[in-house]
Parts: sequence; C-alpha cells; structure tokens
Amino acid sequence: MPIIKSAIKRARQNTVRRSRRQPYKTHMKTMMRKMVDLTNEGKKDEAAKLLPSVYKTIDTAAKKNIIHPKNAARKKSRMAKLIAK
Repeated sequence: MPIIKSAIKRARQNTVRRSRRQPYKTHMKTMMRKMVDLTNEGKKDEAAKLLPSVYKTIDTAAKKNIIHPKNAARKKSRMAKLIAK
C-alpha cells in the first residue's frame, strides 16, 4: 500500500482508469475469439460478415489508447489473414 499522498491518489486513479478501459479490451478479445472460432469451424461466410465489427472494436481500442495503433494494425491483419486462407 502506498504511504505518500500522491501515491495514494495515483493508485486510486489507476483503478478507476483500469475499470473504465477494461470493457473495451474484453470486447475486442471476445470479438477476435469469435472470429477464430468461426474460421476453425469452417464457417467462412459468417466470419466474413463479422470482420467489419471486429475491425471496429480493434479501431476503438486503438483510438482510446488501450492498445498501440501498430498493435491494432497487426491484429486487423491477422484477422484478415484468417479469412483469406
């Protein structure tokens, strides 16, 4: 536990910010997992329909500084590659 006043405030800010950011990250991960599951099952048409919404969630996470923009580009590229193969 922090003892210094500024460290206490910083810990409090970190918990609030983490709880604010977490839904975006979990939503992004579940959408990506749905894509992977659909492609593994061989349902390419459904996966292709899901691709724009996956892109949207990844872009939203990048916009809110939850992930780095290059990390977002890499994730989007891998999702597109799943459908292409």
